[in-house]
Amino acid sequence: MRTALAYTSARFVLFLVALVLLYFAGARGLLLAALALLVSGIASFVLLSRQRDVMSGALTSRLRGVRKRAGEFRARLSEGTRAEDQD
Repeated sequence: MRTALAYTSARFVLFLVALVLLYFAGARGLLLAALALLVSGIASFVLLSRQRDVMSGALTSRLRGVRKRAGEFRARLSEGTRAEDQD
């Protein structure tokens, strides 16, 4: 969870930096927001690739744990169902 928060915070900071720089460059209104999104998106793709990889690895390992627990839960349910059917 911490990795996702760090990545999201870094993306937000990049957006704010792009917004300020484009504002001083003369962009205003909807053009400012659109250009800031575009510039920060490209910058985050290049600058935050390592953080993105760390975040995706953490999420993948967490999902593996959830799937493992779900499989164990399904097995216990099946065992309980078989025990009820035998009674």
